[in-house]
Amino acid sequence: MTKYGSFPGTRPRRLRTTPAMRRMVAETRLHPADLILPAFVREGISAPVEIGAMPGVVQHTRDTLKKAAVEALEAGVSGIMLFGVPEESKKDAVGAPGTDPDGILQLAIRDVRAEVGDELIVMSDLCLDETTDHGHCGVLDAEGRVDNDATLERYAEMAQVQADAGAHVVGPSGMMDGQIGVIRDALDQVGHEDVSILAYSVKYSSAFFGPFREAVGSSLKGDRKTYQQDPANARESMRELALDLEEGADMVMVKPAGPYLDILAKVADAVDVPVAAYQISGEYAMIEAAAERGWIDRDKAIMESLTGIKRAGANMILTYWATEVARQL
Repeated sequence: MTKYGSFPGTRPRRLRTTPAMRRMVAETRLHPADLILPAFVREGISAPVEIGAMPGVVQHTRDTLKKAAVEALEAGVSGIMLFGVPEESKKDAVGAPGTDPDGILQLAIRDVRAEVGDELIVMSDLCLDETTDHGHCGVLDAEGRVDNDATLERYAEMAQVQADAGAHVVGPSGMMDGQIGVIRDALDQVGHEDVSILAYSVKYSSAFFGPFREAVGSSLKGDRKTYQQDPANARESMRELALDLEEGADMVMVKPAGPYLDILAKVADAVDVPVAAYQISGEYAMIEAAAERGWIDRDKAIMESLTGIKRAGANMILTYWATEVARQL
């Protein structure tokens, strides 16, 4: 056979010959400890409520949330990120349930901590969108715009009550300027120096958030383009990242994950702190919907999507399939 360059002496296919060979030389490996389970707990329900746009995901009662946390722990998942859904009548302009020690999220944090202790990392979403009657992530000014600095005061209070309830990690997701520094100061002032901050450093204004709005019973009017990032921009993400690290972020996140793997790779290359990526509701819904129609192999597509996120540089992946995938791994 005529030799062309290093062929036929060099044949990369030799390392793909069998499942055992491919497993042995795999460069990226998923592990249950890589995974974090996002979970929703809803006030005022007596049984879990299915989320129509996210087949297999529910709004939990306090009791079923505790069960889900134990199942995640037993599967080897590292953490659970909690989102509280208050009764509609309790929402107001400033998101009062978010700072009420007896608000649904704070109660859920206590419940889960009592159930799993320190064996599962309990994370809490630190944002106002689930608790405001207008659905925005912050307090509005007289002209209906999100008031950045007034919102920071609310975030400081939220951080303190969530930490008091037992959160190991708070996850500020509102994309307000200065939020990490304010939250760090607020936590330290009340003796919660050990509570970590997972900064949503890179959070894009994405169409893929659609199903999440149903999951948290969002009252959103308008959009979040003035505070979440423009999908067209990359340098902006690195600037946000640098600011969050300067303000004291312990970990950073890219959200969404799949449509922004290029940004995830940039972030992972740039930092020396753990990097999380959130495989969001729309990413979940697309795979489930296509699989339901027989268009793709569901299990293989899930694993491929998660492997791609890990390969791009994520140390931790928030995914609604966390417990299921951890069991398979």
